[in-house]
Amino acid sequence: MKKIIDSKCIPEITIRSKVQITIKNHIPVNFISFNGFNDGLEHFAIQFGKPSTEQIFVRIHSECITGDLFGSTRCDCGAQLNEAIEYLHKRSGYILYLRQEGRGIGLFSKLEAYLLQDTGLDTYEANLALSLPEDSRDYTVAVQMLKALGVNEIHLITNNSNKADALINH
Repeated sequence: MKKIIDSKCIPEITIRSKVQITIKNHIPVNFISFNGFNDGLEHFAIQFGKPSTEQIFVRIHSECITGDLFGSTRCDCGAQLNEAIEYLHKRSGYILYLRQEGRGIGLFSKLEAYLLQDTGLDTYEANLALSLPEDSRDYTVAVQMLKALGVNEIHLITNNSNKADALINH
């Protein structure tokens, strides 16, 4: 899916560091950190290969400690992240890893929502029962990261139309 990103009204951030490391399955990547996020969180990008200027594949991934790190069966976040790693390893591109745990409500609130889900509520109902938004993720930081990376046109890897819409709106 090709999207043009117009980020003229978004505050600029800068690249802080770019460090090459090897991740699972012996995949070499660059971890890229940034300066200047208004939310104070440490969002980062993972660069696979040398993305071309014509076909830049991007996966925007929101942090999920339980799924990404511990393989929780309550969600498919870890599986989606692993699939994106394999896909980008073959094609080049970026994972933008956003520190927005639990759809933006944080780890502790997400765990409390899990308790309510155990009683039969779905994610949306559990968040509302805790007086939390259904989804409070903000993709402005993704636009900032892409701008700092010099990327204006992407092929977005997602099944979430909200991400595509958010990028287009910026």
